[in-house]
Amino acid sequence: MRSEIDLHMHSFYSDDGEISPKELVEKSRNMKIISVSDHNCVRANAEALAESKKSGLGYICAGEFDSVFSGINIHILGYGIDYEYNKFSEIEKNISADMVKNSEKRLEKTLNMGFDISVSELKKISDRTRYKNVWTGEIFAEVILNKSKYKNSKILSPYRKGGNRSDNPYVSFYWDFYSQGKPGYVPVNYLPSEEIIKIIHESGGKAVLAHPGVNFKDKNDLFDKFTDSGIDGIEVFSSYHDTAETEYFYKTAKRKNLIITCGSDFHGKTKPSVFIGEFKTVVPYDEIENNLKEFVLY
Repeated sequence: MRSEIDLHMHSFYSDDGEISPKELVEKSRNMKIISVSDHNCVRANAEALAESKKSGLGYICAGEFDSVFSGINIHILGYGIDYEYNKFSEIEKNISADMVKNSEKRLEKTLNMGFDISVSELKKISDRTRYKNVWTGEIFAEVILNKSKYKNSKILSPYRKGGNRSDNPYVSFYWDFYSQGKPGYVPVNYLPSEEIIKIIHESGGKAVLAHPGVNFKDKNDLFDKFTDSGIDGIEVFSSYHDTAETEYFYKTAKRKNLIITCGSDFHGKTKPSVFIGEFKTVVPYDEIENNLKEFVLY
């Protein structure tokens, strides 16, 4: 279902994003309010804000930050932030350095899993991105899934057309092989969630838990604990949430007096079945707009 608001989109300033902030705004011309919320990077906001003003779109400055809570990797969205706040550039610098170091370790683990892959194959893709020395799980997926020698591989069949992981094959491969707890996982030194929340607040923004149905799947007790940890809101409406999940998160947010937001998590080629402004359930535009109206820039 199409929404007039999408507060969670990624540009090429994310290590797994594809298009420019300007292109994101152009693709959102029929929307009412948008945000570009890149991974651990806020550089897209200046361009996206300027382009939104030209197009008559409402814009909320944002970013999405990796963090750790009770040993779990959690994504936290910051809305209404001052994107020039120096601690955001520190986060980007530190995580980018870690990602470069971890790429070689990720390659080693991929080879240990039995996949035949080379540095030159990885660089052929990463050199087209803004992060030339970073090889994400999605880049490994793109190389492996497009190698002719693996065309008939049974282990890769779920990611092929018609397979149960084929809707977003690259990111699904990442989740199955490189996310926390999987054989290709390499830890990154993310800040504790409480520290990310503090930084967002220091910058004048609100901290919102991103797509809880992904990070807290089958962890309702931990989710309940996290929502009492100083977070300001929940991304209730997400392209990942079905009707039951949306209802659960909505009721939790209302019960705990938390802000309710919506976001598609659009990336481009790494998530081809995720579209700007599209959700599985109806989004209450007025309620979400009222939650964040103080941060909307025109």
